[in-house]
Amino acid sequence: MKSTVKMLAPVSGQVVEMTEVHDPMFSEKAMGEGFGVIPNSQKVVAPVSGKVMLVASTKHAVGLKTDDGLEVLVHMGVDTVELNGAPFETFVKEGDSVKAGDKIATMDLDAVKKAGKVTDIIVAITNTAKAVKEIHVEKGDIQAGAEVATVDLMAEGEATAKPSKNVDYDHLGKDIVKNVGGVSNVDNVIHCITRVRFYLKDDNKANDSVIKNLKGVIDVAKAGGQYQVVIGPAVEDVFDAVVKALGPGFGGDSEVKTKKEKAPKGIWPKTKFYFSALIGVITASMMPVIGLLAASGILKGLLALIVSAKWLSEKSSTYMIINAMGDSVFYFLPILVGFTAAKRLGANQVIMGVIGGVLAYPTLVTLASKTTSTQMNINANFFGIPIHVANYTYSIFPMIAAAWLASKLEPWLKKHIVLSLRMILSPLLEVFIVSAIILVIVGPVITLLSSYLANGIVALLNFSPVISGILIGGFYQCLVIFGLHWAVIPIVASQIATTGHSALNAIVSVTMVAQGAATMAVFFKTKKNIDMKQIAGAATLSAFAGVTEPAMYGINLKYGRIFWTANIGSAVGGLITGLMHVDMWGFAGSLIGFASFINPKGIDSSFTGFLVSSAATIVVAFIATYMFGFKESDLESSHAVEKVRLGSREPAQAN
Repeated sequence: MKSTVKMLAPVSGQVVEMTEVHDPMFSEKAMGEGFGVIPNSQKVVAPVSGKVMLVASTKHAVGLKTDDGLEVLVHMGVDTVELNGAPFETFVKEGDSVKAGDKIATMDLDAVKKAGKVTDIIVAITNTAKAVKEIHVEKGDIQAGAEVATVDLMAEGEATAKPSKNVDYDHLGKDIVKNVGGVSNVDNVIHCITRVRFYLKDDNKANDSVIKNLKGVIDVAKAGGQYQVVIGPAVEDVFDAVVKALGPGFGGDSEVKTKKEKAPKGIWPKTKFYFSALIGVITASMMPVIGLLAASGILKGLLALIVSAKWLSEKSSTYMIINAMGDSVFYFLPILVGFTAAKRLGANQVIMGVIGGVLAYPTLVTLASKTTSTQMNINANFFGIPIHVANYTYSIFPMIAAAWLASKLEPWLKKHIVLSLRMILSPLLEVFIVSAIILVIVGPVITLLSSYLANGIVALLNFSPVISGILIGGFYQCLVIFGLHWAVIPIVASQIATTGHSALNAIVSVTMVAQGAATMAVFFKTKKNIDMKQIAGAATLSAFAGVTEPAMYGINLKYGRIFWTANIGSAVGGLITGLMHVDMWGFAGSLIGFASFINPKGIDSSFTGFLVSSAATIVVAFIATYMFGFKESDLESSHAVEKVRLGSREPAQAN
């Protein structure tokens, strides 16, 4: 075994001692001995020969291990993990063997400086305590690949490493979370090569002195809006423990591996398992935008009320501007859901946002408007294949399917595309393949199912207003989950266009009221959990304004029983609507759409029926939920309440 190892400069520039680099964790040698180079060129080479043990997902760090057991980390820039790989290009992958002086990466110095980051390239020997007796560094100007340091290695059996601290990572993760202010104070958490990086709501709630003294923590730093807990080489273990302590919904841009539950045996248990998993993905994907949906829904409801009162014309520019404020989140919902679903399923969030943009692209929306959503009319072709392009604005399920496809496709592409071409080819192929599958297969399948549903609904309405009231009232919101409710809109439009009124829309209206009544019960029954109370209050107002998504995805579906107690209320409301032959003369539904139930010839039984059915729906849904659908202990058992920001909606007649 060699007694010394020569180390090369990883880049051209000025060599400085480790104590002089602009990162306190490295300068205090918490990561071990080494040196830094203030670079004046972009090419980065291997300082030693060995095997590549680590390539950071953000490309800012490469770890090597020599045949002598020396573990060397090349860290490019300070806090550059926040740049998500943009200024870097790596030319090696884990498992590769490199020789000292081989090109391993490039760093765009101008881009790093423009981002406000320091460009120091740091070479640290991370197992110093076990392998290094002494290091000699030659300071001054140097060229990449030139000898810059000599490392005297310890003889076998000479290691003076301190005894292992035997850190209990699960316990450490819980202690860190507790002392950064608890789960409620954490917006998100990510990690780099050495630090667990928190985005806190209030940095002042973090107890720096306690965290610094925890066994396994090196230091605490604050930079770039992050609260950084310096861990060192064990950062991934600590990060996994922190995410475990935080619960679902955290983990940001990291690649935390979670244990997958196995589906039970048997057809019915498997069906329930996969359906529950699907609902879990849908609700988790929607939670980040629930507040936005609620706020936009309330704004749209108020706008509809103002228009009904003739205080504002739908043709005025004021109406158009306010309508854009309330409607944009729904119009571009595929982009938002693509981003959040990708985070939930482990796909690339930016790429999924782009795919959502494809589905909401104005040209395709215009093409889709040339046919109805309940007919499989061929309105386009794709490489000669005739297809039906549907309108995907306001849609959720197609993007959930797209994110799932992307989560399966991405690992395959990474495995089969060479590293030098991956940055361009992988996103290009992913956008093309996933978008094509959604447009050519998934969308048309949903449209086909919608057309069958539309025909069944029409037949049911013609057969019996009472039976249709019960069934459509009881199960309509189930269609909303999968986007199949779009089958109803053309029927409503046709009824209003031909007869001036729609009995179907009257039934749909009580389903919105029922979802709101159920969340109102949650609001009144919740005593301790302020987060849930806020969500329930906003979701109730939104549902009564004709927008059920916040109630559905924020609460009712998350706690199963609430969704069904709400449906019981809407079935009762639908029954009364059918018995009293209630009609609507407009599209806007729920409580805010009361004006739509007024016959232009004068108030008649439709308005009376609206009042009676809405009241009955509220009473039944509220009592059923309050008594049987929800108890506050459900919140603790499911970890389902996540604090969200205000903000969104879907057309009133479509909910």
